[in-house]
Amino acid sequence: MRSSRAAAFSVIVLVAASSGASAQPAPTAPPPCHGVQQFRMVAELLFGRDIGRRVGVSESAWASFVARELTPRFPDGLTITDAIGQRRDRGTGRTVQEPSKHVEIVLPGNRDDEARLDAVASAYKRQFHQQSVGVIVRSACVSF
Repeated sequence: MRSSRAAAFSVIVLVAASSGASAQPAPTAPPPCHGVQQFRMVAELLFGRDIGRRVGVSESAWASFVARELTPRFPDGLTITDAIGQRRDRGTGRTVQEPSKHVEIVLPGNRDDEARLDAVASAYKRQFHQQSVGVIVRSACVSF
């Protein structure tokens, strides 16, 4: 049985893969933050690791990608979680699962945050021959 987080990830991948739209947060009022929490935007990036029908993005290739593309753009930190993505193959209609990486970043609040996210997604698609990278941006109250 899969965890609820894996199930939620699967739904997110389906929505992100089918939308084809640029990631732009919906205009909403900031949530009421409590105590030392601050209002921030949080990005989730969903990276499938299959190329064709096999795992084509090895752990070492992923680590190199993180060091070259993610860390320089978001040096304050991020969280990476291994996941299983699931989507419907448009050609065959079959359900396809693949090992994936889920990256969560509390955005620094710079004007170029969205451009940095777009650059990371473009670099991954180009380097690993991927059709898409899921990008979700949401508001949150955070503290560290």
